[in-house]
Amino acid sequence: MSLPNCPKCNSEYAYEDGLMLVCPECAYEWNPADSVEEDGLVVIDSNGTRLADGDSVTIVKNLKVKGAPKDLKQGTRVKNIRLVEGDHNIDCKIDGFGAMKLKSEFVKKL
Repeated sequence: MSLPNCPKCNSEYAYEDGLMLVCPECAYEWNPADSVEEDGLVVIDSNGTRLADGDSVTIVKNLKVKGAPKDLKQGTRVKNIRLVEGDHNIDCKIDGFGAMKLKSEFVKKL
């Protein structure tokens, strides 16, 4: 049985250490049962569904926005989201409101 190459440095000399695989060249350890993410950015909505760039989502609760005259209402649809690193991990434009950054815990995928 051949072992997979290291996902970090692509070394072919990985070896098993219990349930984990270890790379002797870069000292990276990983579980082969876990799927390796290509982009490394995983964003999950309020229902546990994985989000991707270009998805459409709905806001699941009223959100107060600092400096804005009105709140974002529950049920507001947001089209063509973009995923980014950070606490507010969704970049989007909301019709009638403008550019926003949202937390993924307050949206659900359509």
